[in-house]
This record gives sequence, structure tokens and C-alpha cells, in this order.
Amino acid sequence: MRAAAIDLFLTLAAVSAWLACWGLLRFGTPLARLHWVAFVNAVTGAAVTIAVWLQDGFSDRAMKSLAILVILVAAGSATTHAAARAIFLRAGRKR
Repeated sequence: MRAAAIDLFLTLAAVSAWLACWGLLRFGTPLARLHWVAFVNAVTGAAVTIAVWLQDGFSDRAMKSLAILVILVAAGSATTHAAARAIFLRAGRKR
């Protein structure tokens, strides 16, 4: 049962990455594409982290994967915000 749950979360990570690739191709504006970048950052990282926790339980590797997820989400949201602001300013709009 646990192996099936691990496979499910890893499959979710792969499917969300492919869905984000589709979204990057489908959406036309750079601001709309940033939504997919943020989506893949959060969903894929969380799914892999949950799979690691299911595999190892409370361990050093699981704690490291959680720390990486927190840093990844924080850095990803800051980078997405900065990129959106740069796109917004480059288009000549202010706030």
C-alpha cells in the first residue's frame, strides 16, 4: 500500500511537470506563463517531498527534502514575483 502511494505521488510530480510544459506552450503572454512556472515549482516539489517522507519516514533525508522544498518554494515565489515585475515594467506599465 505504501509503495502504491509513493508511486502515486511520483506520478503526480511527472504529470504536473508535463502539464506545466503544455501550459507554457499554450498560454501566450509571459505573465500567464509565469503561473505555470510557479505551479510546477510548488506541486512537483511537494509531491516528491511527500514521496520521500512516505519512503523514509522521519529521517535525515526526509528532513533535508523538506528543507529543500521550503527553500525552493520561497526562492521560486520571489523569483516569479521579480520576473513578473520586470515584465510589467518593461511593457511600460507602472503598478
